[in-house]
Amino acid sequence: MNAGDTAWVLVSAALVMLMTPGLAFFYGGMTRSKSVLNMLMMSTICLAVVSVLWALYGYSWAFGNDVGGGLIGGGEFAGLANTVGAMVGVGSDSAPWPGTDALPALAFVMFQLMFAVITPALISGAVADRTKKYTMVTHSTTNAVQPQNFPVAHWVFAFDGFTGPDNVGGWIANTLKAEDFAGGTAVHINAGAAALALAIVLGKRRGWPREPMRPHNLPFVLLGMALLWFGWFGFNAGSALSAGDLAATAFTNTMLATATALIGWLLVEQVRDGHPTTLGAASGAVAGLVAITPACGFVQPVGALAIGLIAGAVCALAVGLKFRFGLDDSLDVVGVHLVGGIVGTLLIGFFGDNSVNSAAAGDNGLFYGGGLVQLGRQALAAGAVLLYSFVVALVLGYLIKATIGFRVDEENEATGIDETEHAETAYDFSSLGTRALAGASRPATPATREPVGETR
Repeated sequence: MNAGDTAWVLVSAALVMLMTPGLAFFYGGMTRSKSVLNMLMMSTICLAVVSVLWALYGYSWAFGNDVGGGLIGGGEFAGLANTVGAMVGVGSDSAPWPGTDALPALAFVMFQLMFAVITPALISGAVADRTKKYTMVTHSTTNAVQPQNFPVAHWVFAFDGFTGPDNVGGWIANTLKAEDFAGGTAVHINAGAAALALAIVLGKRRGWPREPMRPHNLPFVLLGMALLWFGWFGFNAGSALSAGDLAATAFTNTMLATATALIGWLLVEQVRDGHPTTLGAASGAVAGLVAITPACGFVQPVGALAIGLIAGAVCALAVGLKFRFGLDDSLDVVGVHLVGGIVGTLLIGFFGDNSVNSAAAGDNGLFYGGGLVQLGRQALAAGAVLLYSFVVALVLGYLIKATIGFRVDEENEATGIDETEHAETAYDFSSLGTRALAGASRPATPATREPVGETR
């Protein structure tokens, strides 16, 4: 065991944990003021519920010995059995982590937990402003996690022999040999496809798109973006599972791709709309983070620059399509996470360079002499995860809608789901009394706050 590697993985797990409250601020600022608490809560609750599910059976389903043709792990780690004092990484020749030292199993368990937490939290942005608190929690942290998140993690991240010398892993990692360093398929395409399904199940918000539904707090959005960017270094560089050259490469690629994606998004806004926006800068940065996630450990820095620029421009164009198709994806989860995840996953087929990662299981990309073989593998992996996640989320969504109900009624939606679902509001605009403030002879008129709305 290498103490430095262990420390890096534990610190990275904490960084990834910070991404969930970062996402809460990013999403919360983009909603209207009357539903910001509901949005914050839908991210925060995932930290609690998914952690419990992960300990009970999620880690075992994701990284246990395969029991279903590369589709799902078994139960040997249920309740985190066989993990205390155990090691991972011994005897695995197929994982894209070239370190030779073992890692404490629980360090790996906690690191992967943070990925499991943020995946359902991402979904909630597609159904903002109109979702019952308990049904969204049920879908995103219980029902959707069970048949959707944990098995897909097994497909993509469970490498043969990694969690035990004889353990067999998932089909994408070991049979298909598609490459995904930190979760472009298992997190972003997975969540984006589920978000698309739930946006269809719930339908449009009351008044959309006729009424403006702009972000109520752009400083919140920028704060959330900054926390996400900061935490994403743990997300990507931490996925090297060792404090070495590969982690440094992933860290560098994460920074560069995010920078060019931000620029690419703003260039599209300048050409299309005549002005760049703060919201666009924040969204462009997140698009770059999403796109570089699968590729950060497989491409050169120049490839990262290209991936970010392409993703920023493509995602900026994609978010506008929801108006054309009448899909009320409230906070652009589909346009940023699904599209960005697909772009990053496919571009490995062009920019992948095995000299970056000596343990890469796939072939070089097209621009590095590998032909189209790896691109085909990447496309199959992206398509399989997209289709599976969309169908599962759609079926579960309609089941919940037909039984306990998924959406608040029109009156509660108009009033605001913070007040009707949580019995509280984010902002107190009650009179402060102007005698103390300005010596006026009458009480102050209560301030009002109109939602400042969606600009895309």
